Amino acid sequence: MKNIVIVANVKVKDEFKDEVYNELLKLHKATHKHDEGCIQYDLHKNLEDENSFTFVETWQNAKLLDEHMKKEHFLKFAQFVDGKLESMDIQKLEKVEA
Repeated sequence: MKNIVIVANVKVKDEFKDEVYNELLKLHKATHKHDEGCIQYDLHKNLEDENSFTFVETWQNAKLLDEHMKKEHFLKFAQFVDGKLESMDIQKLEKVEA
């Protein structure tokens, strides 16, 4: 199976920026600690918009990515941010071999 690359853009409502940012950091740490198949899981801050963050992730395969999305730390994060985001855009990518 091929690696799966995720680019997840999150725009936080201004009034929730600090608390969601703290949860993004917790998710980042827990994923590195507990999720098998996580090759890369990097959190980035948008330099032009202080309320926007991007995860760039690489997973060994789709099965391990699916397992990540069922883990307690991911589900808690999803529940916590419900209603606190302006938008979330998730792209699932696969590298093209040229």
